[in-house]
Amino acid sequence: MIKQLNEKVTYIGEDNCEGKIFESQYSIPDGISYNSYIIEDEKIAILDTIDPIKGEQWKSDLLEILKGRTPDYLVVHHMEPDHSSLIEWVVNKFPSIKVVASPKALQMIPQFFEKINLDNRTIAVKEGDTIALGRDHSLCFYAAPMVHWPEVMVSFDKADGALYSADGFGKFGALCKCGFYGSDDSNWKNEARRYYLNIVGKYGIQVQNLLKKAATLPIKTIRPLHGPILEDDLIKYIQLYDKWSKYEPEVEGVLIAVASIHGGTMVAAEKLKEIFVSRGCENVIIRDLCRSDMADNVAQAFAYSHIILAAASYDAGVFTPMSDYIHRLQAKGLCNRKFGIIENGSWAPSAARVIKESLATLKNVSISDQIVTLKSRMKLTDIPALEALADSIF
Repeated sequence: MIKQLNEKVTYIGEDNCEGKIFESQYSIPDGISYNSYIIEDEKIAILDTIDPIKGEQWKSDLLEILKGRTPDYLVVHHMEPDHSSLIEWVVNKFPSIKVVASPKALQMIPQFFEKINLDNRTIAVKEGDTIALGRDHSLCFYAAPMVHWPEVMVSFDKADGALYSADGFGKFGALCKCGFYGSDDSNWKNEARRYYLNIVGKYGIQVQNLLKKAATLPIKTIRPLHGPILEDDLIKYIQLYDKWSKYEPEVEGVLIAVASIHGGTMVAAEKLKEIFVSRGCENVIIRDLCRSDMADNVAQAFAYSHIILAAASYDAGVFTPMSDYIHRLQAKGLCNRKFGIIENGSWAPSAARVIKESLATLKNVSISDQIVTLKSRMKLTDIPALEALADSIF
């Protein structure tokens, strides 16, 4: 896909609407975009390549834009293969091109391309370095380690106020389905949250460091490597990233995450939701961990201020979807939340013990002492315990 952004900057990226998963684990029902850009001033710079699955189309589009001209620079903001897989092709196609990247990225390139020859063909850039492209455009580089690999750089072009943000401010969804600009994308927040919290979410401190740098720049547009270009109301997107990277909830409400084998635990979760609503808590959602997207379930845990974990006991532990869920919350560094627990067991309830031990590894969380234990099915005699749990949580 080729789209002229202004007189000298062109979008050259491709949508992948056929893929079912991203990074071999995240569902992408609306596909995903792989974004790349070209700046044509006195010198020509290619900003990143794309995933090999759409590589042939990208090559064709690149050559169409160049019209026989030779690019001067290939800027590598991020070495993950969905953005760097065509480096070797570009280097071989244009023998005079210089590869511009962080020192760590330049060290990584031979790890991905065994036969590549970059002798005297690289420019290592560090914090504050600038590459001038001509009278108008130049790229000033800023280190963004662990957003979300250690070699990541972002760059800023003051000519049009463009922040090339690598994976930052990216989202799931092909542009042909979700819109080329963020203002066209009604689902930006939900899919950007799911993308950010599952892929970058562990590195909140590093994202905060990058946001502090970005705050000093006169940014007019954000051009990520996935998802739409952001131009209008940038503060909205930046505030969400600020909140997510501080692990602050977006919603004052309750997420009830349920792992139920035969439905008994789900019945109790639904009753608990009724109790919360009757007490004036309007923001209550139930997520079935066995039948819904786990990445979205993780994102919802970061969105809500209070979380109930309701699970069946299983093999003297906890039912595996709940075990998987908690492991993902641990891996992504969820913190600053209040939890409640419902366990179910027909003969030897064990889920609460395992859940409580697992939650103890999270930072700055509290766990209600009002643990609800069910025996196979919720009964009228269990309702007071559910009410006590609700009172203790919210």
